[in-house]
Amino acid sequence: MKDILGKALLDYHQGNYSEDIITETNISEEDEMPLPYLFRSFSEMNSIEKEAIQKTKGRVLDVGCGAGIHSIHLQKKGFDITAIDVSEGAVKVCKEKGLKDVRNIELLALENEKFDTILLLMNGTGIFKKLIHIAEYLQKLKTLLLPEGQILIDSSDLRYMYDTGEEGGIIVPADRYYGELEFTMSYKGEKSESFDWLYLDPNLFENACLASGLDFNIIKEGENFDYLAQLTNMD
Repeated sequence: MKDILGKALLDYHQGNYSEDIITETNISEEDEMPLPYLFRSFSEMNSIEKEAIQKTKGRVLDVGCGAGIHSIHLQKKGFDITAIDVSEGAVKVCKEKGLKDVRNIELLALENEKFDTILLLMNGTGIFKKLIHIAEYLQKLKTLLLPEGQILIDSSDLRYMYDTGEEGGIIVPADRYYGELEFTMSYKGEKSESFDWLYLDPNLFENACLASGLDFNIIKEGENFDYLAQLTNMD
């Protein structure tokens, strides 16, 4: 796939910022993703991100690290942190910013390592792509988690994006879960292939976690139907 995100992050990092990323989904029109937002400081982060960083302990894995804002903050605090991203450009930015252990690898390909805290932020459930993949990803995360470890992951309930019926329920698509989205990104005249991205409502996410042997607890709620969940081993 085209590394639209990585190209944009590199441009910003190297002082070539002239425009933002344009995103579009199958349920929404074009929207701007401001590049400065992807390089924000700790003080500029939202309450969910701050809570996750404050709850972080031990050896850390940052999944989908992007420009490395969470990892670099934690590294400066003295944490032993490994960051991963599928974007080659994002990984290059992180290396140039001084992140010590950052890898261009997909979560499912990571093997033979254990962590005290696994972070999946900025809608961390997005990497699950579709409902059918949740169990596979949760089981993978369990293999990377130390017995007393924790997964800190955020998502949003997208019911607010849909119309409400006469009886109060939301009117959702008949052929898919309402949090299953198809995204595209555009930047400087180049457009990405369509990719799947998953938003999970808390009830469905909790049931999926319990089925995978993980306890699910919401530890922070945001201002726009978003939430931070802490997943821990049942054993």
